[in-house]
This record gives sequence, structure tokens and C-alpha cells, in this order.
Amino acid sequence: MTDTAPEVLRYSAFTTDPAGGNPAGVVLDATGLDDAAQLGIAAELGYSETAFLLPAEGEREYRVRYFSPLMEVPFCGHATVATAVALAERIGPGELLLHTGAGEVPVSVTAGPDGLVATLTSVEPHVLPVADEEVDEALALLGWARGDLDGALPPRIAYAGARHLVLAAGSRERLAALDYDFDGLARYMTERELVTLQLVWRESKTVFHVRDPFPVGGVVEDPATGAAAAAFGAYLRELGEAAPDAELTLHQGYDLGRPALLRVGFGTEDRRIRVTGAAVRIPDAE
Repeated sequence: MTDTAPEVLRYSAFTTDPAGGNPAGVVLDATGLDDAAQLGIAAELGYSETAFLLPAEGEREYRVRYFSPLMEVPFCGHATVATAVALAERIGPGELLLHTGAGEVPVSVTAGPDGLVATLTSVEPHVLPVADEEVDEALALLGWARGDLDGALPPRIAYAGARHLVLAAGSRERLAALDYDFDGLARYMTERELVTLQLVWRESKTVFHVRDPFPVGGVVEDPATGAAAAAFGAYLRELGEAAPDAELTLHQGYDLGRPALLRVGFGTEDRRIRVTGAAVRIPDAE
């Protein structure tokens, strides 16, 4: 580990308000930081993830690792958006290439009327079935019943850099009343290598409200989850519930008092998912 303390930046992703969205730590130069040091910084911050960067071979290319307060995760969408905006503030908007534990993730940063906006392109996604007994176990840990689900959106495991169990609530009220068995759900998810549960309610064909329990990372709930948003896009496309040219709007964080807005789009030349959002620096005083 280096003797020089690294600069730790704080950004909130998928929002233009520092009090909204999902906070992430960003260390733009992680030179000399070993695994224990990175985990220690993430734990001290207490955010759902902190990103640690090192330069890679090409121009505007970086190696990045993501740590929650309890463990390393292969990919994190909101910390990617936060990192891309932090980099763009220093080196200018444009194209970036991030080498993550899940694979290469291109990110494009543009200047919008309300600040910088980043669009990440996921790794190749996939969607898998999930056994009825595993769904029943997850529902019991959530305190949900089969009758609480939306029958038109069946449970699936979806992946776009990390694994998520997608469960669709039949009502906004069911989604809002989230009170689950933290330790039990953490064990369930660890056994199945799940990063979050993607709990959703469909307002319309293209508008969804989502919540993401994250007990495996030591966090009750993620206020905005870009990796799960990408996986959810793949899930809807697999079910034929999203048109090839659709743009999905995901509202997250409202039940936590940290509103976030995520946009999900689909590639015309590949099967990768695009997730777009703003990010803003959190003042040091906070």
C-alpha cells in the first residue's frame, strides 16, 4: 500500500442533485492500493460501491475495480457513471473504455443542459430461468406472496455484468412496502451469486419503478442500480416486452428519499444494453 493517502471523490449518480441518486466513491488513481486498502476505503465511505482506477494501455482507457463495504463486485453501473463524469471533468467529455471484472465497458460522456451525462454499454447480457422453489424462497425472505407478483412478467435471473433476480410486483404499493430478512436474503443471494434483487413495478410499457436490496454488499438497498438496469433491459427484450428501438425510463430511490432517473436503450448492431444517467459531485462538507 502507498504511504500517500489517495484522493477519494464522492459523486451521486443518476441525478443532478447531490441529495438524490446513488452516492459512489471514486478513486481516480489507485496506484499502490492493495485489496485490503481498497476494501477499507469502501467500508469507511459506506456507499454501496466505490470505484478504483488505474491507467490501461490505450488513451482514455482504464482498469477499474468496484468494492462494496463488504466485498468486491465485478461490475457496478452507478459507480461507472460517477467515474465517467469525474474523469470527464478532468480530461473532457468523449469516449472512455473501462476494463472491469466483467469485461470491457465503453462509456460515452456528453455535455447536456444540466451537466455531464454518461452512457455505458454493458457486456453481453443473458437471461436464465429460475426454479419455482427458488422463487418461493426469495418471496418468503421478502415477505411477499405469489399473489403479489405481476403474472405477465415472470421471475428470471438476468445478467449484464452482474447477476440479478428479477421479481415484478403487481402493484406500486407492494413495491413500496419493502421490509425483508436481511441476513436470510444475504445468504440466499450469496449461494446463488446474486448481486441484487431487481424488484420492479410496471407503470407503462416503457416506464418502471424499481428497488434493489443489496444485503450481500452490506447495504439494505441501492438507491440507483445501473448494472441491474442493464440486466432488466435484457430481461424485457428476452420476454418480447421491449421494442428494439424502445427507451425505458426507470425510477428508483424514491422510497428512500433519493430520487434517481435511469434511461435504458438497446443496441442496433449488438445485444448489449445502454444505460444513461447524469452524475454530480457531492460537496466535501456532506
